[in-house]
Amino acid sequence: MSLGGFFERYFVDPIRYNQGYNIVNTTVYAIILGIAVVLLYKFLKRIDVRVNEEFFKALMPYILLGPLMRAMTDLGMLPRTYLTVSPGGYFVIAGFAIAALLVARRYMEGARLYGLYRDIGLLLLSGLLFLLVINYGRLSIRWSYLLYFVPVLTVAELSVWLAAKKFDLIKNNGILFYTHFYDATTTFVGLQFFGFWEQHVLARKLISITGTPAAMYLEKLLILLPVVYILDRFMEDEDPDLINFVKLAIFILGFGPGTRNLLIVLLRG
Repeated sequence: MSLGGFFERYFVDPIRYNQGYNIVNTTVYAIILGIAVVLLYKFLKRIDVRVNEEFFKALMPYILLGPLMRAMTDLGMLPRTYLTVSPGGYFVIAGFAIAALLVARRYMEGARLYGLYRDIGLLLLSGLLFLLVINYGRLSIRWSYLLYFVPVLTVAELSVWLAAKKFDLIKNNGILFYTHFYDATTTFVGLQFFGFWEQHVLARKLISITGTPAAMYLEKLLILLPVVYILDRFMEDEDPDLINFVKLAIFILGFGPGTRNLLIVLLRG
């Protein structure tokens, strides 16, 4: 197989034909993500932006942009191109987020910087929401989804709450576990009750082995527990901004896909 054929088979066709992820592109995307996290962290340090609660709040509109754009693409409101689906769509959103941060950094400092940064993100987000509203007539809301999603999510998040009362590792990283169990719930409900299919190769394997989409919760634990253990126990002497930024990336990897799943199943009635 030629290099071009290899690239087309493992990277182009999965996007072109909506085949989901495979072991090759998953590995490459994971490496790219790791490199991107390090480079973005260095970029934030260079422009003297702290990764703290204020930064997280200001970043939320950009975090919402990703799943909303992907859901609108899957719903036919945006053209399906390499720039509107994963991973290209996330690079596009990251580009907007970086450009907006540079603009805000040029004109503001301190708390006012975060305020301007948030407002630019809200402006971008409102543009997509406006497009969603004007296409509302094309949608068919699947309200029955909530009859499954809400009780399953309640049980899932309650299990995190109970585990957090016993294990400090989960308690200290509660937002990550709550977020990824939210993601797991959107996938579980979509697969178990509405006939959707799982795109990620590891999750597909676990579901195949266990015979149930509930394996999504196991996958989250298998990934989250060792990662946060390493961050909290072996990297405690590292720059707090670096640890916060890695955890922010982990949060986005749960919140983004989970919200996209929620929107797709709910709005495609």
